Amino acid sequence: MSEVCCGSQHPHPHPHPRLILPNFLSPQECEELQFIHKSSSTVGYRPNVFSTTLSHLIATNSCHFLIPFIPIRERLKDKVEEFFSCEYELFIEFTALISWSRGSSIGWHTDDNRPYLKQRHFAAVCYLNNYAKDFNGGLFRFQDGDPVSIMPRAGDVVMYTADQRNIHSVDEITDGERLTLTLWFTRDGSHDEDVKLVSLLSHHLLHNDMAASYLPVPASTHMYWFSQDQASSYQFGFNICWARLHILGYDISISQHSTCDSDVSELIVKPVKLVRGDELLDHEFVNILHALQVIHFYCWQGSALKTKALDMDMKLLKLSDEHREKINSLKSVLMNDEDLVLKVFRSVSLEENGGICFDWMGIVAATSAWEDYVTKLSKQIHLQLPYWRMHESIYMVQLDE
Repeated sequence: MSEVCCGSQHPHPHPHPRLILPNFLSPQECEELQFIHKSSSTVGYRPNVFSTTLSHLIATNSCHFLIPFIPIRERLKDKVEEFFSCEYELFIEFTALISWSRGSSIGWHTDDNRPYLKQRHFAAVCYLNNYAKDFNGGLFRFQDGDPVSIMPRAGDVVMYTADQRNIHSVDEITDGERLTLTLWFTRDGSHDEDVKLVSLLSHHLLHNDMAASYLPVPASTHMYWFSQDQASSYQFGFNICWARLHILGYDISISQHSTCDSDVSELIVKPVKLVRGDELLDHEFVNILHALQVIHFYCWQGSALKTKALDMDMKLLKLSDEHREKINSLKSVLMNDEDLVLKVFRSVSLEENGGICFDWMGIVAATSAWEDYVTKLSKQIHLQLPYWRMHESIYMVQLDE
């Protein structure tokens, strides 16, 4: 790995201390984090931005997804401490998966530019997908020093100080969705993210048995509702869980015991079945978030699942006109602006490749494989939590097999 060093560890620091690390994350790590984000994200902190925080994963019964973050967080923290000569001084202040969709941008700023952000001393931005392949626009620019701009490539990382020495911006996204894993670091132990996360985990797992700990539970409805002006009204915009399914070619059918007269907050926690074209897969998911996680797991692991699908039972139903009418009625509740969905979530790579390769047997295999995957992660959470509680820190625990 060749590093681009634009700073100094000596007593007279470079005016713009920053470090660019090509291929710091593996393709597998990038793909796994993309899967987690696209199947768990909520409306973010800026227009046309979506985010997945670790506390949100805990709150939505998806705390097992913390496991893939842990080795990456440790490697990033070690590298920041090494480069900026502050070994054993730093705490992780905040961790988030963030995606920028069409129309999003941010002007010149520093990462400590608000009174409530003054504890942030360093930042690390990890790119999870590729400029010109997965999205257009979205170049990262520094106001002064070298490099002037950074073209995002999956696996690359840029590290920099959060102060005036590294004023930066992000160009407007013109197409697709730009995904990053971003961490901020602090010298102030009172802002240690791990202490808060361990407390949340302890409380959450205390009230949930392990058998059901991997089934997601949607958060508040407004966290998934996107509208152009970020208003909370459900009259304009769309539910982003439904939109992410729709952009991949799926509709959903609410359980026959439910009605589409319910408001959005009731609908997103109802059991659902997947629909594609005029076919319905006769398998019930506990809610739309569960269906979304399985579909994005299929997008992530599709080719590896084909051989596992041969002996699986699958029942497909043809949609009647009445059933189709109910699905369209549901769609009208969860989406009021299909053009806006296409504008926000249209994928450059999907269009170029003709879409995700689809087959129902693959979806059935993904349903089972997803459960195996999250069950394995859930077991690791339960085994490691006692050590995390003891040290108030989230780290990789070496456990005997």
